[in-house]
Amino acid sequence: MQLIIRYSAPDHARFRTAFDADAEDRGRNGLSLLQLWREGEGHAWALFQVNDAKAAREYLQAGAKVFESQAGITGSQAHFVETA
Repeated sequence: MQLIIRYSAPDHARFRTAFDADAEDRGRNGLSLLQLWREGEGHAWALFQVNDAKAAREYLQAGAKVFESQAGITGSQAHFVETA
């Protein structure tokens, strides 16, 4: 299973600093970063391998809120996907 998230983040430098600082927390919650893309000036996409779906879902419900606040994220969309 994988997770793809689209972040709306007007300040890319702020987003990237907070994103990098959050790596250890994501790892403890079953997520391994596979790829990070930048879309124009205001968006970023992240693709994660999900090693623990329950922990990853709980992280998105609570722990990710701290990261989003620090990163200046104005919106996000998360999708758990599997190979068809």
